[in-house]
Amino acid sequence: MKRIGVLTSGGDAPGMNPCLRAVVRTALYREAEVIGVRQGFDGLIRGDMVPLRARDVGGILQRGGTFLQTARCPEFLEESGRRTALRILGKAGIEGLIVIGGDGSMRGAHALSVMGFPVVGVPASIDNDIWGTNMSLGVDTALNTIMDAVDKLRDTASSHQRAFLIETMGRHCGYLALMAGVICGAEVILIPEREVTLEEIAAAIKDAYARGKTHAIIVAAEGAPLKAPEVSNRLNGLRVGFDTRVTILGHVQRGGSPTAFDRMLATRMGVRSVECMLEGKVGTMVGLSGREIVPVPLPEVVGRTRQANIEYFEMARILAR
Repeated sequence: MKRIGVLTSGGDAPGMNPCLRAVVRTALYREAEVIGVRQGFDGLIRGDMVPLRARDVGGILQRGGTFLQTARCPEFLEESGRRTALRILGKAGIEGLIVIGGDGSMRGAHALSVMGFPVVGVPASIDNDIWGTNMSLGVDTALNTIMDAVDKLRDTASSHQRAFLIETMGRHCGYLALMAGVICGAEVILIPEREVTLEEIAAAIKDAYARGKTHAIIVAAEGAPLKAPEVSNRLNGLRVGFDTRVTILGHVQRGGSPTAFDRMLATRMGVRSVECMLEGKVGTMVGLSGREIVPVPLPEVVGRTRQANIEYFEMARILAR
């Protein structure tokens, strides 16, 4: 294989740029050309491509986001769109494609693989909801961003004796909220995987106030059954001891310079994705299993969703005393 394409797709995640750097330089070392596809599958269908050399990926290790940019592509969901992509790949002389992105991107990679095109996926999603890997690119950086925000909010919460409800990303998977709740010592954690009643939340906050705590922290995933503004309004009406305020972190969680962990994980996954491509281990996604980066068949990846570990939920509840 002499020419490899690479694209980033779906939501951006810290670590995409270090991964692109590793893909390009590893492929060049193995004497394969690299063609970068701008703006994900949308750019692929439009033929928006650029050759990438070693200097083109210099100085991007510390940058968040993706220098190739990313975009949603409804057209790629249709078979006609995927056939257009295959024609573009063939016309460009690209013999294999590395796709860096989340669960939707892995489904897109699998769709091309089913049509006979060599594809290797790299998981990049701050939600950590991709099956087949212990950790996706961007998760550690997002957690550090949340932790920094919660630590700062705790300072003002203590100063005013308030409860702060912090909403994280996580529409279907509560990993970020759960892990942030553990490492930040939250009194209450709200996630899609576990239903918690308003009465239970109120009881926990009342108990924290009665035990002399100067503040209370509630961390809620955006996909939790009870929504943050609703919970705040109800708590204020129930007079739980603390006044409650809401902070929605939003897309700030996706940005920022990738942490040391994410830079190393991205680098290892980028190198391994090229190795898999050149060794013929295609139709796979590279995933972290223990301490190793291993190929996982894409049909297994797209057929399941990784959920938050409920054991941590119970641990956080015990430690919040």
